[in-house]
Amino acid sequence: MEKQGEVRQVQVPTIAARPEDVSTIEGIVKASYETISGGVGVPRQWGRDRTLFAPSVRYIAMSKNKAGEVQVRTSDYQEYLNESEDFLLKQGFTEVELGRKIERFGNVASVLSSYEGRVQSTGKVVTRGVNIFSLYNDGKRWWIQTMLWDEEGPGNPIPAELLKGTK
Repeated sequence: MEKQGEVRQVQVPTIAARPEDVSTIEGIVKASYETISGGVGVPRQWGRDRTLFAPSVRYIAMSKNKAGEVQVRTSDYQEYLNESEDFLLKQGFTEVELGRKIERFGNVASVLSSYEGRVQSTGKVVTRGVNIFSLYNDGKRWWIQTMLWDEEGPGNPIPAELLKGTK
């Protein structure tokens, strides 16, 4: 039994990566949106999701507090799941990609991907912004090493070139 204020440890099954998820940059980005999305009470595809991320992945979320000051929240994979799971299940959350720009050099790539997040319980858009995926290819497949994102807001609109569809 959990104590009040205690965060539940989300269990992640170990499964093999789907080749279509990890063989291309486009495939891994698409899979990352699919695995985080789902309706109210619908379990997320955490086993599939885990196959997308390097063992040492870092999540870095940028936001502003009520005073307008920039806040940075970092977490590893397990911390991110533990912090997110209750909201995702209770509210239902679907994140869709609005547009993307890929920059690649050899076996490394950065993807700027604009997104929109909607809660299924109300149907309302609750967030928009840009995810920045830092990726590498180990000669066999692509891995997401870092997920960095910032939310859209006054004075921080999503750039028009990231709203024109995927490239």
